[in-house]
Amino acid sequence: MKLKTIYKLLIITFVTILSVSCNDTLDQVGFTIQPGKDRLAVGIDTLQLQARTVQVDSMFGETNYPVLGEYADPVFGSIKSEYIAEFYLPKGMDFKEGAIIDSVRVEVAYTSIVGDSIAPMRLSVYEVAKSLKGFADYTNVDPKKFADMSAPLGEQIFTGRNSTYRNRSFTAEDYSTVNYKEYYINVEIPNSIGESFLTEYKKPGNGKLSDTDTFREFFPGLYFTTSFGNSTILSADMTSLFIYYKYNDVKGSSTGQDTIRTGVFKLNNTPEVRQINHIESNNIELLKDNPTYTYIKSPAGVNTELKFPISEIHENLQSKALNLVNFTVYALPDASDNEMVKLSPPDYLLLINKDSLNGFFENRKLRDNVTSFLSEKFDASTYSYKFNNISSLINYYNQANDGEPYDLVYYLIPVEATYSTVQQGYSSQQMLTKIQNLMWPTATVLDKREGSLQLELIFSDLQ
Repeated sequence: MKLKTIYKLLIITFVTILSVSCNDTLDQVGFTIQPGKDRLAVGIDTLQLQARTVQVDSMFGETNYPVLGEYADPVFGSIKSEYIAEFYLPKGMDFKEGAIIDSVRVEVAYTSIVGDSIAPMRLSVYEVAKSLKGFADYTNVDPKKFADMSAPLGEQIFTGRNSTYRNRSFTAEDYSTVNYKEYYINVEIPNSIGESFLTEYKKPGNGKLSDTDTFREFFPGLYFTTSFGNSTILSADMTSLFIYYKYNDVKGSSTGQDTIRTGVFKLNNTPEVRQINHIESNNIELLKDNPTYTYIKSPAGVNTELKFPISEIHENLQSKALNLVNFTVYALPDASDNEMVKLSPPDYLLLINKDSLNGFFENRKLRDNVTSFLSEKFDASTYSYKFNNISSLINYYNQANDGEPYDLVYYLIPVEATYSTVQQGYSSQQMLTKIQNLMWPTATVLDKREGSLQLELIFSDLQ
């Protein structure tokens, strides 16, 4: 007997036992002695879904960690990502009296990369000349329309695993210490940037350096891109601007003598301000019709479109109660064994009605288990994404369409799901707090062959 057949029989047995335990009374014990008209019959049906690969024009790219670089994958095509970073002006940041600018640099710090870790790349930094105010965080926004592209402020050759790194550590949930390396790229830029900051600071009330909003008008930010190499993409954990200066500390020494000291005016790209990722991706081969599989790719906007032909089970929906719908999406393993030079499957997929996609990420919505469902975390042992019971999807639209036949179109989208620990009495549990478009490079192939991409539906007689 096939495993799938055994699985279905077990489900039928379980649902039958469950219905008996819920309906037995002291006067009428057990399912077997109930009159035929009172029996709860159980049936199973399957529904094959239709699928194709689609691409959205742009994605809402809100993220705390912009991605930078270019990577060419032999299967999934190329991805290039660049970003504009604003900088946050914290309270109390100042220049000491008599400051003289010494040097200026920017730093991109990162811990995660995809691609070849030793191939050379070149980072180029440009000054942003136009405010980002009024522009949404979509991946098709062209940074060149905001930046002064006449010449880069600075450039630096780097590799994914530079010799420049810092040893870091953090305390895990089990209170163990985790050690890791934080890599960084330094780019020297002209002192004139620091001079303009110092000149503005010396104005009455510190000029436009008096608060964060006016500061962003004065200094809209920097544009980071790669101008050489296509082997590495990194996640920028922190982007910082350092303005180093010297000043005379009058009678500041232990003997009361004047002393030359150094200071730094440091700004970071933090969640309080914006970063806009611009994504370019070659997806021509992925979008071709294929009878066997479809593609998922981030942050390229490449999704799988699913058609739910609910009209094919219309009669059952009118005469029976739909209790359970199992849905699992199976991926196909990548033939490449080199984990360092290939894209990996995303951790989570969002199943969302095509008509509900507009505004979902912009309004920071969470799954509602009707128009949107979040998969369980990718199971590497079965190479699959499991969605829990999605019967509410079909039951909702069956009622909304007043019993008329209908079909549905949903998207499978790679997303980043954030869970937070919530304390409840003496115990704690993980609660979903955020769903965002996935900006980290990932890709996978989904199996749509007959018998793979399908729903398993369990019905019972209406009471």
